[in-house]
Amino acid sequence: MGCSCALHRRRLFTTALAAGAGAALAGPAMAQDGVRGDVGGESKFAKLVPAEDVEKAAAQQYEQMLREARAAKALAPADHPQLVRLRAIADRIVPYAQPWNRRAANWKWEINLIGSKQLNAFCMPGGKIAFYLGILKELQLSDDEVATIMGHEVAHALREHARERMGKTAATRIGAGVLSALLGLGQTGDTLLNMGGQLLTLKFSREDESEADIVGMDLAARSGYDPRAGVSLWNKMIQANKNAPPEFMSTHPSGPTRIADIQSKLPKVMPLYERAAKPARNFGPPARA
Repeated sequence: MGCSCALHRRRLFTTALAAGAGAALAGPAMAQDGVRGDVGGESKFAKLVPAEDVEKAAAQQYEQMLREARAAKALAPADHPQLVRLRAIADRIVPYAQPWNRRAANWKWEINLIGSKQLNAFCMPGGKIAFYLGILKELQLSDDEVATIMGHEVAHALREHARERMGKTAATRIGAGVLSALLGLGQTGDTLLNMGGQLLTLKFSREDESEADIVGMDLAARSGYDPRAGVSLWNKMIQANKNAPPEFMSTHPSGPTRIADIQSKLPKVMPLYERAAKPARNFGPPARA
């Protein structure tokens, strides 16, 4: 899992993603159709926290997670069929990221698969994506459903919801000393690196989750994945929610509310999907057994 050939393939993958994001400047992602008019501007709280420091903290936390997964033999190798599948979907989504966040062209995008039964996935600031095998296997996700989740998680990073939450924490809980540091009057980097441990467990507000749904649908549709998959995905989530909510649903709106919201946005994103080139379907979900 830690061999140099796998590392080389991972570097090629992230280089290709970054190049694709830059190339998107001249592509259809710059169009102002879809749901772009339904999403507001940058949060005033996000402006309290330097984006570069949040991304640095996220990269360090992500690397620590990968080291721990590798040590536990839970980090999927580069040739794992489900990781190949995830990276192929990411290759299509990432080039449409930059219109939502100009810094995304310079992010070192990365996606990894963790061998865990958790029904979870996330994208940290700076484009650090992880899926857990449990969510692919237990829910038997189609490519369209995977793209729905990936688009949603990427949207959190593009809309800088973690940075906003950190800004709110700094403004309301930590106190004037840390806030001064965040505003450039102290050791900002040290402050945020201490906060970096929050990033893997950060809970977003319901408003953030709803916004990520909207932006994620737009990203998936432009990438050639059917945005109607959000309905089947959340029906699966409702079934999985019979005993206890999956971590992925921790602060999300209720399933029926979410499905209704998705259906209300379909008229805006279906034309994007209908115009988009459709991806190859080389892999299915992992077997349950």
